Amino acid sequence: MANDPGLDRLIERAQWLDALDRRLRQSLPAPLADHCRLGNVRGDRLVFLVGSAAWSTKLRLHADDILSAARALGLPAGILSVKIVSTQPIDRRPEPCLPLSAAARESLKAAAAGVSDPGLREQLLRLSEV
Repeated sequence: MANDPGLDRLIERAQWLDALDRRLRQSLPAPLADHCRLGNVRGDRLVFLVGSAAWSTKLRLHADDILSAARALGLPAGILSVKIVSTQPIDRRPEPCLPLSAAARESLKAAAAGVSDPGLREQLLRLSEV
């Protein structure tokens, strides 16, 4: 099964944004750096995400520091946008699994039989036994 070039580009961009985020937040004081995250880069605009209006205000006070750090990394950074995002905790408890029907098990086994990728075949067979 060939890799999807669109997915590969998306993964590369996410990794690039993550590395850039870490570098840019180094230019901020520790409490602020812990409460913001680079969300995107659009042209000359850096989009940072924060959890509250208070952190947004504090981040805007450091806009020149962030933009200078970005320009030092070769980005044409000229605008800092700050978006407030929800910081609601995510429930990490897994949903209870319902047992598979006999038809679902047979469908998974049939799908596994028609797949040439051995890893995918193994996963499908494992799912059919749940």
